[in-house]
Amino acid sequence: MQCNKRVKFYTLGCKVNQYETQAIREKFLYAGFKENNSEIADVYIVNTCTVTARADRESRRLIRRLLRSNPDSKIIATGCYIEKDAAKILSISNKTRIVPNCQKHLLLESLRDSLNDGKNEAFLPLKISDFKDHERAFVKIQDGCDNLCSYCKVPLVRGASRSRSPKEIIAEVERLTRRGFKEVVLTGICLGSYHYRSFDLVGVLSALENIEREFRIRLSSIEPQLICDDLIGRIADSEKICPHLHIPLQSGDNKILKRMNRQYTREKYLSLIAKIKKKIKDAAITTDILVGFPGEEEKSFRNTLRCLKEVLPLRSHIFSFSPRQGTAAFNLQERVEPGLIKERVSLVRKAATQCSYKFRKPFSGKQLTVLIESQPDKQRSSFCGYSENYIRVIVENAEKRDINKLVKVKVKTVDECATKAWI
Repeated sequence: MQCNKRVKFYTLGCKVNQYETQAIREKFLYAGFKENNSEIADVYIVNTCTVTARADRESRRLIRRLLRSNPDSKIIATGCYIEKDAAKILSISNKTRIVPNCQKHLLLESLRDSLNDGKNEAFLPLKISDFKDHERAFVKIQDGCDNLCSYCKVPLVRGASRSRSPKEIIAEVERLTRRGFKEVVLTGICLGSYHYRSFDLVGVLSALENIEREFRIRLSSIEPQLICDDLIGRIADSEKICPHLHIPLQSGDNKILKRMNRQYTREKYLSLIAKIKKKIKDAAITTDILVGFPGEEEKSFRNTLRCLKEVLPLRSHIFSFSPRQGTAAFNLQERVEPGLIKERVSLVRKAATQCSYKFRKPFSGKQLTVLIESQPDKQRSSFCGYSENYIRVIVENAEKRDINKLVKVKVKTVDECATKAWI
């Protein structure tokens, strides 16, 4: 293989995919490939997503676009969409090479050789030392999921839960912080299920806190039933772990939660949030809401709105139900009309905006620590960043020299649209 070829990477979906793309990128660049800003390349790596039907469509659309850009290029499709729908990718072009999730670490070699059969059992030997175009570095510590929520295709394409060794995690975080990253985000498909021999998630966090550099640790999405008192206590006592938890709610109605095969009730979720806010100072909750699940009556939907207003999440990711073939929910009756789903999504968005404002409003006049990002706010010339509890802050007087620094700011104004502060 020549080492002067141009390569371009595209990533759809979650933080785990973003991490894996960065690991693949480093292997290609080390082998001598050149990455540039132009879309024209000799090799395209497309890391697909299948969490929704929209993600499926975006994956196909991207591959078609790349084929038009350079018909002579090599396209390698990997990621979750190809696990069950490789035939649909190959129908676009039979020249596209398919690399399963379990062999992403062999993606470079697949350009030369046919892939050997592999089993999706072990943790992939991927590692990173940088994170392109990011001030925050994602560190994958877990893969797979055993929960089998009735609407979710991810366990079908990612396999069972498995965890990375603490030694590898610590070494990677040391590399990244040595390179200058001030925040690392621990991520996984089901982060809370992390378990490696005698280490659980709390053990990994304790080990990372011993790294003697100025940086902070953030957790990505974690299921409510996997948040234990020890984890809450570890975050509450820590000077490095961010007081922010992304805890998916999906629905605030017990009937719908049961149909979703979620492992908690509305009451348990609200009790958990109350405990977190009591124990962890200024803790922020972000969440996911799934609207229009089969059987979601008006009462069920109103229960979700009421639950949202009790939680007061800082940010809510809102999804419409997308029937995924192979999941238990695919054949459920009592489908909600698309027009009604659209109306409900609009109502949830409005409620989520109000919840965010109510959570942020008490921080007016307070001091926060913000990691300044390289890209200015799109509508202003000001730089912005995220506080320790994940409030997006526009820092009016930040300068270029403040990029990738943890700076203390004082919040001046809070409104529904923005939180503004000065250093």
